[in-house]
Amino acid sequence: MHRWALTPLVCAMVMSYTHGAFAAENSAARVENTDQLETLVVSSDWLDSTHQDSRYTPGGRETLSTETLEAGEVRSIEDALGRVPGVHIQDETGTGVLPNIGVRGLSPRRSERVQILVDGIPAALGPYSNIGVSLFPVTLATLERVDVVRGGAAVHYGPNNVGGVINFVTRGIPYQPTLQLRERLTVDDETGHVLKNHYLRAGGRVTDDFGLQFQANLVRGEAGRDHSDTEVDNFIVDADWDLDEANTLSGQLQYYKVDSDLPGALSPAAYREDRHQSQRPDDRFKADTWSGHVTWRWQPSQDVEFSWRHFGHRSDRTFWFGQSLGGDLHWSDPTAVPTHVADSPRQFTVWASEPRLAIRQGDHTWMLGARYLQEKVDFDVNRLNLSDDTRSAVRRWDFDTHAVAAYVSDTWTLGDSGWTLTPGLRYEHVKMDYADALGTSADDNVAEAWLPGLTVGYTASEAWYFYGSSQRSLTPVQLAQVTNPGDIANETAWNYELGSRYTQGSWQVQADVFMIDYQDQVVKQPDNSLKNLGRTRYQGLETSVDWQPNNGPLALGATWTWLDTEQRDGDFKGQEVPNAPKHLVNLHSSWQVSDWTWRLNARYVGESYSDAANTEAETTSGSAGKLPDYWQVDSSLAYQLPMVQDVSVTLGVHNLTDADGYFRGVDTSPVGRVPIPGRAYSLTLDMTL
Repeated sequence: MHRWALTPLVCAMVMSYTHGAFAAENSAARVENTDQLETLVVSSDWLDSTHQDSRYTPGGRETLSTETLEAGEVRSIEDALGRVPGVHIQDETGTGVLPNIGVRGLSPRRSERVQILVDGIPAALGPYSNIGVSLFPVTLATLERVDVVRGGAAVHYGPNNVGGVINFVTRGIPYQPTLQLRERLTVDDETGHVLKNHYLRAGGRVTDDFGLQFQANLVRGEAGRDHSDTEVDNFIVDADWDLDEANTLSGQLQYYKVDSDLPGALSPAAYREDRHQSQRPDDRFKADTWSGHVTWRWQPSQDVEFSWRHFGHRSDRTFWFGQSLGGDLHWSDPTAVPTHVADSPRQFTVWASEPRLAIRQGDHTWMLGARYLQEKVDFDVNRLNLSDDTRSAVRRWDFDTHAVAAYVSDTWTLGDSGWTLTPGLRYEHVKMDYADALGTSADDNVAEAWLPGLTVGYTASEAWYFYGSSQRSLTPVQLAQVTNPGDIANETAWNYELGSRYTQGSWQVQADVFMIDYQDQVVKQPDNSLKNLGRTRYQGLETSVDWQPNNGPLALGATWTWLDTEQRDGDFKGQEVPNAPKHLVNLHSSWQVSDWTWRLNARYVGESYSDAANTEAETTSGSAGKLPDYWQVDSSLAYQLPMVQDVSVTLGVHNLTDADGYFRGVDTSPVGRVPIPGRAYSLTLDMTL
């Protein structure tokens, strides 16, 4: 049976499936199936091939389904990801426009330590030179699922995969013509601010061979804090065309635009007075991007698939932020009166070509892939003097990056023994040319590395699966580091993991232990300078338990992550690594009775340090100090209208106890406390025709 030559029966199954048992990496060409096909079709995409039954993925993995993403208590992408073992999130804006995501203790700041993909394509503005996701072209309503792979994927996806891979999968084209409308209002309990979310999806098969879909997601309003006015436009067009039984073309075009005020960090005194206020009136973020990709797939048999993808984007993003220069206070101290307003426009042009091939021969499945990627970046900084209204150029840096990557792996099934071995090797070569347009300096940096890996899986029984992996990862020197006078180097790390899964009846249990052995880890300091911590180590335990007795109306689940980190070189040898909570806990439950569904979710974030020195007492400005622990509780009640098909109304309560947790400032406002979003209420109407 050919994957793309679907019978009407299979198409009906595709439409009924909502949990993501099988999906292709490209949102336009994706099809779904409730049941595991008897004949497995080889795929050139590793995430796709292992998703056919993710219970047998040789590494820590969690898939957030459509049901989870659409739950009324999930306010943002951050809320959803906070349920995954090992994932630490910091909600900077309350609107979801700038998520900060960390995995296994790695810093969540600008999601720099994890490979973030959207439909299998790197989301970072500069996938090699600027891995911080300071433009996040994803909105929650457009997602079908989120695939979080914490281990075992480094050979197939790189670079910057030390923390694993997170793949945001947008909604696929339905077979039958479908129109979906969703309206959501979120009201802050303290300030009364209203955030509106409008979503439209229309698509289906135009002919038996051609599918088309359009999505529009608009966000307007304010989050709970002052100075948080936000506008987001996200438009996506998907298409796929079955040329014949062996050849398929698929593609996507996206335009994403955001204009948002940023409330920034608060001084400790201002936080205690009113954590909803803002002391950063000049901070703002504006960006837009055009992105697209097209993929040709050739599948002459069930044992061979070749795909060739081309993708790219043209993006502009600018932060404006107040600066206090010439005084005794830090330039971003929330209590300081700004003397200047800086802006940091970045323009990115990225394009890439990526062929992949998968061949199954007996007990061996070979996967080969390569990629050529080019980045052009204009890295500028300007400064407005508020005393005389004069404007000056501070930086005019130009970067040109060329990257070549290739990998090969062999998944070897050892007969009927239950063992599967996958040795692999990835090669990365990155060359970055730098020129200072305001001066005469120029430089280049070359990163070249062979990155081996080995994953092992063992199916002991239908219920038990064991796995282990060891892989090496690379993060090239970043564009902001090339000009840094400090001891900055290409970062490498070894990742180790051992774990098991148990799936039987009403129970699903997973546990794994991991260790990340880092070389030359570079971290940003509160003054935005860069420091090489040298060798660091992250190790810990991740567990998850889900129980749904007799597949009945009640479902309970829990996750717990224990983390131990250590700086192994330098002035702070023996101290913990910053922004790495020792404990992360998530408890969730749901109860469905007739047309009603009630959900409750509680997330615990343990204590952590905010600087490499492990400062205990908080400084007056809030630049350092131990971060306290906190619980965040969210709940929702959904009602499916019995007289109308596919229409539901959901009431959500977010941060039910109005917990007042906080973390340290981020990026353009690095000094002070950033509060987590306070209590809010949401009302959602969802209708599918």
